[in-house]
Amino acid sequence: MKTSHLAIISSLVALCVATNYALVGVPNVKVMDFIVFVGGFCFGITAGALVGILSWTVYGVLNPYGFVPQIWLATMFSESIYGVVGGLLGKNFASTDFHDQRVRLIIFFAATGFILTMVYDVITNIVYAWTLNIPVITTMAVGAPFTVLHEISNTQIFGIGSAMMVTAIRKIFQGERFGISSK
Repeated sequence: MKTSHLAIISSLVALCVATNYALVGVPNVKVMDFIVFVGGFCFGITAGALVGILSWTVYGVLNPYGFVPQIWLATMFSESIYGVVGGLLGKNFASTDFHDQRVRLIIFFAATGFILTMVYDVITNIVYAWTLNIPVITTMAVGAPFTVLHEISNTQIFGIGSAMMVTAIRKIFQGERFGISSK
């Protein structure tokens, strides 16, 4: 892997971790998922997955809410899904002009953020319940307000931010398949 690729991935990981600590007082409202998704979208599947895994590697070990290995592994895996899906979509949208289809893209990215967050929440809630020997239905019921907040906030963040962020990154990297994933 080139030094420039490592620098981009490291920068995105640092941004994920820093924003998570900055928003630690606001439960389940984070921009990490969005950053991982956009990282995958712009820099490819591998980069997106690495950003998700490495972000949780750091944040999970130094988590202000505590460290539980099973939950940590589940969050690393689940976070990487944002980057993988972002990478898959990035390949399909590589030639899309984001200015001409702004409203459609906002709706598409908002729905994508909602679905990915729902998958993330289901996986992590199941692992949480299993780890602590709590019935899954109880975990889902008790955690419902946090889950709903996570899904609503990510829906908004993905919808509002994705097209703008991708457009900005495209300008910075002058349209090439953004410097990391040429495959």
